[in-house]
Amino acid sequence: MEEFSGLKKSIFFRKGEAILEEGQNPKGVFCLKTGKCKLFTRGFNGKEQILRIVQSGDVIGYRSLLSEEQFSASAVALEDTWACFIPEVYFTKVLTHNPKLNKEIMKVAMHELGEAGKQITSLAQKTVRERLADEFLHLEDRMGLDEEGFINISLTREEIANVIGTATESAIRLISEFKSDGLIEVKGRRFRLLDREKLRKISTF
Repeated sequence: MEEFSGLKKSIFFRKGEAILEEGQNPKGVFCLKTGKCKLFTRGFNGKEQILRIVQSGDVIGYRSLLSEEQFSASAVALEDTWACFIPEVYFTKVLTHNPKLNKEIMKVAMHELGEAGKQITSLAQKTVRERLADEFLHLEDRMGLDEEGFINISLTREEIANVIGTATESAIRLISEFKSDGLIEVKGRRFRLLDREKLRKISTF
């Protein structure tokens, strides 16, 4: 975000460290330079529901800041991460005097709102098997591939379960089934899609 050059500071977050926490009052926004984090809320039983995976170039915290509300979700680094922190006073001032950037922020917000709507529909109407296939396809499209052809992110079975809204045991069982059916290759916490067409058919069944 070149418009904020000189107004931001870089902060390093180790894997597992909180970037922002649900219920906090926002003091600015974060833009990820490197690394990835998970954006999630906690249910009454303390279980996480992962809303989305955030990667380099993404901005978090701006919706709560602009709506003058507390953070509605928490963000924790999934790997060592560098993020730029832009204080509220600079962020709002630049938006006020830069209509083009203001429009871009609105476009991002509307896109994220649309994605959230799709996630709600998926949780309500799709089976866990369909949601898992859909999420693997989504992760590959969004995160890209590493040099070995695996999705460029490392996720635990529990984190995958928290993305698709199921018990960890169910996620483990379905991942094993997908592997046995030749749909995916599994190497620890990394996944490679072997048959996108079949996964797509499962996700839209």
